[in-house]
Amino acid sequence: MNLTMLLEMAADGFGDRVVIGRREDGLTATGLREAALRGAAEIEAHGADAVVYLAANGPAFPVAMFAAAYAGVPLVPLNFRLGVEQLEGLLEKHPGALGIGDTTALPILARSGIVALGVEEWLVRTTFGGEVDERFVDNDVPAVVIYTSGTTSAPKGVLLRHGNLTSYVLSTVEYAGAGDDEAALVSVPPYHIAAVANVITNLYAGRRAIVLERFTPEEWLDLVRDQGITNALVVPTMLSRIVDCTADKSVPTLRTLAYGGAPMPGAVINRALALWPHIDFVNAYGLTETSSTVAVLTPEDHREAQAADTPDGRARLSSVGRPVPGVEIQIRGIDDDVLLPGQPGRICVRGEQVSAEYAGIGRLVDDDGWFDTRDEGYLDEEGYLFIGGRSDDTIIRGAENIAPAEIEDVLFRHPAVADAAVVGIPDEEWGHRITAVVVLRVGAEADAEELREFVRERLRSSKTPDEIAFWSEMPRTETGKLVRRHVVAQFSAERV
Repeated sequence: MNLTMLLEMAADGFGDRVVIGRREDGLTATGLREAALRGAAEIEAHGADAVVYLAANGPAFPVAMFAAAYAGVPLVPLNFRLGVEQLEGLLEKHPGALGIGDTTALPILARSGIVALGVEEWLVRTTFGGEVDERFVDNDVPAVVIYTSGTTSAPKGVLLRHGNLTSYVLSTVEYAGAGDDEAALVSVPPYHIAAVANVITNLYAGRRAIVLERFTPEEWLDLVRDQGITNALVVPTMLSRIVDCTADKSVPTLRTLAYGGAPMPGAVINRALALWPHIDFVNAYGLTETSSTVAVLTPEDHREAQAADTPDGRARLSSVGRPVPGVEIQIRGIDDDVLLPGQPGRICVRGEQVSAEYAGIGRLVDDDGWFDTRDEGYLDEEGYLFIGGRSDDTIIRGAENIAPAEIEDVLFRHPAVADAAVVGIPDEEWGHRITAVVVLRVGAEADAEELREFVRERLRSSKTPDEIAFWSEMPRTETGKLVRRHVVAQFSAERV
């Protein structure tokens, strides 16, 4: 099953509906199909074996994705914010690609020997070209190659096949289920799995998708109102900035707000729930290797947790929900044994949408098809998944394993704290010293001992940071993921 099938179904079922871009001048489903077919001819004319996309998100991105699918080659969206040396290292892996880039990317593509078109030229050639040739595609070659963010190691190319992506869509989205007034706002870059997933899920549902290329809370709010946005996706850092900004936060058309990509601080989601009680909130947990979402905390789950009168009931708001259809989740221990509810361990997943396939490496699954995410967490008695962080992030202090996320969540509850990270710094006596880095809110004040006492009152003393440093900003990716190795490196450098 191929991504082109999703586009063919959309064009046949609601061809005149605008599905990409602003309502006044966006691409209809039929227009997207025709542009993709012209793009496929362009790719074949260049003899390309891949399409490298090196630009911000926008209409050119879905055209490139479906054009690559029709041409039977993978789309490779790269992080345009990387340094030149890093980009050239990734481009070396795709010497036979056709490049699509913005004005700053074109020289880099040219130096790497890659024939490239500018974003605007690509759009003109594909959307205003001549007649299109029908073509039928039915293969399961890699559809997309996404490089991991490299927050804990060097980036790896994750191969997502057509079958992985279509399985995710068909099991989680109702075909043509969106009303003709619905519009989705996407605020993630094209090299993130959420951008890929949003293109194909919104298209299949018949929902118009529009991208905010450069996020600010003010522009996000203005665009929601201007375009009548009904569904939106944000990462936790974006939601924090939106609820804390001083702009008009009325969003009368917004019905559903999904968040994910990084842990959501409890204080942030509680502020958002109080600000917008009419909105359905959805927490989505997934990885690049799993073709996006594998677990969802539904709007009903959010409301029930809010209204709960027990600590366990309220705690469910900090979970990422239960598995989506077609996905199984297990928690495994150090001996690979399956753990009971409430026991923390490694999160393993299985399902048709799970790729777990890396360029030059192959599929990293066991004999039964289970993929070890290397995230840690546990399942409660009702199957709700709670994330504890990456296994690589665990702080070992003395003989105790400590999850940084637990301490970070407490720090986020302090009214003066805007951002926080907790890492383990090597220590000869204890193995690790618990070290916290904090960014204070504008105009707020707090000292290290006040924050240490705040943590000590809510956790036991062994989990109280040994040291707290104050920074002006935190090293995070554009999707809100904390780059812990940069925190450790910067903190260690400051102490030399």
